[in-house]
Amino acid sequence: MQSPHDRSFMSTTNVYSMFFWGIGCVVLTLFLSSCSSTDSAQLGTSQAEQNVLPLRYSIVCIIHGDGDYLYHDSRGNERNADEMALARAIRVAEKNPHAEVFIFHERPRSNFLLFFPLHDGEFYYYRNGQLLANEPYWRDQGLSRFDPQVSFYQRFHTLEQAQLVKLFLYFGHEIPEIDGKGYDASYPDGLFTMHDLADGLKRITSDSTKFDLIVLSTCFNGTPYTIATLSPYARYIIASPDNLHLSYFDLRPFERLDISLRDGGILAFARQFAQHAFDRLTKNIQTVVTVAVYDVDCVQGFLHSVDSVDRALTMLKGKTMGSVATVEHCDCADLPAYMLPMMSEGVDVFYRPARFGRSKYKQNHSGWQCWTEKEPQIVTSQTPEPTPKRSGNHDENR
Repeated sequence: MQSPHDRSFMSTTNVYSMFFWGIGCVVLTLFLSSCSSTDSAQLGTSQAEQNVLPLRYSIVCIIHGDGDYLYHDSRGNERNADEMALARAIRVAEKNPHAEVFIFHERPRSNFLLFFPLHDGEFYYYRNGQLLANEPYWRDQGLSRFDPQVSFYQRFHTLEQAQLVKLFLYFGHEIPEIDGKGYDASYPDGLFTMHDLADGLKRITSDSTKFDLIVLSTCFNGTPYTIATLSPYARYIIASPDNLHLSYFDLRPFERLDISLRDGGILAFARQFAQHAFDRLTKNIQTVVTVAVYDVDCVQGFLHSVDSVDRALTMLKGKTMGSVATVEHCDCADLPAYMLPMMSEGVDVFYRPARFGRSKYKQNHSGWQCWTEKEPQIVTSQTPEPTPKRSGNHDENR
C-alpha cells in the first residue's frame, strides 16, 4: 500500500507531466503548422466561380532578403528594405486585375525555439488581383538554386503565355558575375552567379518566349557581361551600372499596367520606369545615381565587339576578389578597349554625379560598368620627420 507521501508525490508528478505534455503538444502544433504548406484551395476559388478578367500580364518577382537589408529612415526608425519591397510587390499584385503575379521572398534561415528549423522562403501567387496561393518553402532544396521557383511557376502559371506581356523583377544585392560564394548569408558555402539567374530564367521561359522586360534592382549589374548573359531571355533590361541606393526601385509604375502600357510599348514603359526611379533617387540621396535601359537587340553589336576583353576582366576580378582586391568598378568609357562607335546604341542612361567627393566632377556615364586594375600605390621609404609636441589631446584628423 502506498503511503500518503507517495500518493502526494505521484499526484504532483502527474500534474507536472500533464503540464509539460501539454506544452509539448502546443510547441509541436506550432512547429508543424509553421512547416506545413498553406492549402491553396482555401485561399482562392476556381475561375468558374469568379467574374474573371482576361489575363494580359505575367509578373515574376524575386526578393532576396537573406542579407543586410536593415537601414534607418530620416526619422531614425529601423526598416527592413526587403519587407518594404515585399509590401510593394503585393500592392502591385493587388492593383493589376489583368495580371498573374508570382512573388518569392527569400528570407534568412531561422529556428523555432532554437532547435526547429523554419522555412526560409515564402511564395505568393496572385491572379486578377486576388491571392490564390501562399506557401512556405525551403530555399536549399533541389540541385539548382531556382528549383523551388521553377516548380511553383510550372504549377500555377497560365497556359496562354504567348499572349501575355512577361515581366521579371529581381531585388537584392549585386549578383556576382563569377565565383558567387557567400551570396546567401544563410548558406555561406552556396554559390550564386549571374549564370545561375540565367539558368532560372531559361527554365521559366521554357516555351522559348522571352521576358519583355527584366528589372535588376541591384548594384553594379549594368555590365556587358550581365546584359550578354541575360540577353537570350529578355527584350529589354533595366539595371544600374553603379551603386544603387538600398537596391530597390520604386514599383508604383507597375501598378495598373493596363493604364501604364496603354499609350506605348514596353520600351516606352521601361524608359518611364527608369525616369521615375531616377527622379525619386535624386531627390532623396546625395550619392551618384545611374539607371540604364538596355535594348537587348540593339546592344548586340557592342557586346560582341568587347566580348573577349570583357571576359578577361571578369576572370581577373574573380581571381583577385577572394584575397586583396586589385580591381575596382569603373565606367567602361574610361577604358580604351570599350570606346567603340556603337557603345551608346540601344542604351538610355539617366545619370547624376554625386554631390560630394572626387566623382562629383564626372558629368557623364556610358551606361556600362566595367572592371579595371587598380593603379599600384607608390610608397616611399623616407624617414619621417619628428612630429612637434602639442599640448592637450588635439587630433587634427578628428
